[in-house]
Amino acid sequence: MTSPAKNVAKPKALKPFNNGEIKVLLLEGVNATGIQILKNAGYQVECHAKALDPEVLKEKIKDVHVVGLRSKTQLTAEILAVAKKLLVVGCFCIGTNQVDLEYAAAHGIAVFNSPFSNSRSVAELMICEIIALSRQLGDRNNELHAGTWNKTSKNCNEIRGKTLGIVGYGHIGAQLSVIGDALGMSVVFYDVQQIMPLGTARPLDTLEELLAVADFVTLHVPETDETKNMIAAPQLAAMKRGAYLLQASRGTVVDIPAVAAALRSGQLGGAAIDVFPVEPYANGPSFESELRGCPNTILTPHIGGSTEEAQSSIGIEVAAALVRYVNNGTTAGAVNFPECDIRAPSAESKTVRLLNTHHNVPGVLKQINKILQEFNIEKQQLDSRGPIAYLMADLTVDHESDYQRISDAIEQLPSNIRTRLLY
Repeated sequence: MTSPAKNVAKPKALKPFNNGEIKVLLLEGVNATGIQILKNAGYQVECHAKALDPEVLKEKIKDVHVVGLRSKTQLTAEILAVAKKLLVVGCFCIGTNQVDLEYAAAHGIAVFNSPFSNSRSVAELMICEIIALSRQLGDRNNELHAGTWNKTSKNCNEIRGKTLGIVGYGHIGAQLSVIGDALGMSVVFYDVQQIMPLGTARPLDTLEELLAVADFVTLHVPETDETKNMIAAPQLAAMKRGAYLLQASRGTVVDIPAVAAALRSGQLGGAAIDVFPVEPYANGPSFESELRGCPNTILTPHIGGSTEEAQSSIGIEVAAALVRYVNNGTTAGAVNFPECDIRAPSAESKTVRLLNTHHNVPGVLKQINKILQEFNIEKQQLDSRGPIAYLMADLTVDHESDYQRISDAIEQLPSNIRTRLLY
């Protein structure tokens, strides 16, 4: 006999206080899945298929609360400085180096990205290019288009039994590891963190050890001071002669002139490069690189995650995070903010949610709680990240006339960066 269903209180649908209509600016062709989620939340959404000129962007960004972008738009401190109403930025991609994260955090602007959704698409591109390089498919294709028939097996090999060396064993590296293993490759990897290998993959202690044994070296690391020119002339010289390099991380990780020299000398048997130190602002005939014309070299315009499936998943993941932050204050998954999340209040309650970003200095919580002492604090959570701290607190407030008074009092604290109320 089944027990009767318990009465579960429905969560309260919170909304921002004193913000007016939430305006969203989406750039660079954000997927329709993300657009629909933001529209369903009741936001006013303006979409652009491409990145905007910086001066145009400065005008557009003045009055918006949410900005969504991909990899081309640069949200510098100069541009963010005019975005006085901006609450949150959504990077509909993995990378976030196009946003000045420190400036954003210091001004109460949270930034979210999509660290997982395009992992499979990038891994599949890498496998595709490993096979294409091993069979010199790019060169054979170009020759036939030029009218030259060149049937040859010289320096063309199966990938079965070859060693795949993965630099950066995160979400993409791990998926690539599994696929390479299934295709009969011997997989080794190097990562600065200790990570459990999948399948038969083996971790190596140093990058130099990996370069010495790998037939194919694939790069999947973030852009940091430590990874800048991680692969340059000395590392290329340390690779097996005739090995292949595949770059799908950040443009600054590889010394492009050094790679071009290694390809022309035969030290590299081929390369596949999907990201570049400087990339064209828009589509069109504007790409220049020392790699153009190099033998057995596949150049792609930063399309590792550019599949319908990946973009759809990214649209859902990032848009949902933006809605949670605007409507509930949840910062779980933010790349530049302390991560806080508390359960939603019940629908019939008179709960008001306080969201406060402040400088991480002693005594702030005591000052805020003194302001709130006449109200019942149902729950609260505070976390810090470097110089920034973030507080979520649910209060029982009987009269709407008190909302503005609470907000004004906390905003006057010297530590305050941004204060929001949801009710």
